Amino acid sequence: MPNTPIPSLFVSHGGPNVVIDPSEARDFLKGLADHVPAPSAILIMSAHFETDGVAVVTDPAPETLYDFGGFAPELREIKYQAPGDPELAAKVLSLLEDAGLEPQAIAKRGYDHGTWNPLFLGWPDADVPVVQVSIDPGGDAAWHWRVGEALAALRDDGVLIIGSGHITHNLRAVFSAMRSDLPTDPEMADKVDAFIAWISEQIDKGDAEALKAWTERAPFVADNHPTDEHLMPLFFALGAAGGTWRADHLHASRQFGFFAWDSWAFHAA
Repeated sequence: MPNTPIPSLFVSHGGPNVVIDPSEARDFLKGLADHVPAPSAILIMSAHFETDGVAVVTDPAPETLYDFGGFAPELREIKYQAPGDPELAAKVLSLLEDAGLEPQAIAKRGYDHGTWNPLFLGWPDADVPVVQVSIDPGGDAAWHWRVGEALAALRDDGVLIIGSGHITHNLRAVFSAMRSDLPTDPEMADKVDAFIAWISEQIDKGDAEALKAWTERAPFVADNHPTDEHLMPLFFALGAAGGTWRADHLHASRQFGFFAWDSWAFHAA
């Protein structure tokens, strides 16, 4: 058991091709385990696991899901076979119930690419048990923060809590860049820079209230997140940091000059 709580993480997970295509983001995710003590288990919220309210997977042996199309066929040969942890899942359900969040248990659900992307690269031996928790597309930043807060104490037991989403997620702009002879859009790059600078500033200041009000306060919200599901895991990870935190900005790289892969660790302060 660690002497201090294990940090929580927010990671930008990318498309499934990140696990095979060379990139700075891939190199970072391959070293993800180096940024935290060896965990007893991993509790992960993926932006691709959506339910009404919060759900917890109790599956002892989740399969690998291929929740994508149009990517290299060899990606469908990947299997991430980390075991589930029904005992930890039961504890997660109990903590969420105690917080008044009315969780549901899901007996069978595999790992989507928001889960297996970072775990396949960061923990390739698949020997750390994994429990999945969902986002609620109807819940706001404050609601997902509350889910993280309810589970923060698990970090004292060496459970690594990960929010897996993306700091920016304008796929329309990405697909446009992929089709263009000039993939870098300077105007979009400026909007991404301004958005991430604002997020980073609030994280560094520890301003929870500003972050929870990001849709009203951050610049260029719609340009960076036409829909908000990929940012909700950030607020989950911040809630799991437990009240106050010290943040390490672990990674920042860009694809097409604007698609951002920023990731953070949140330590108890």
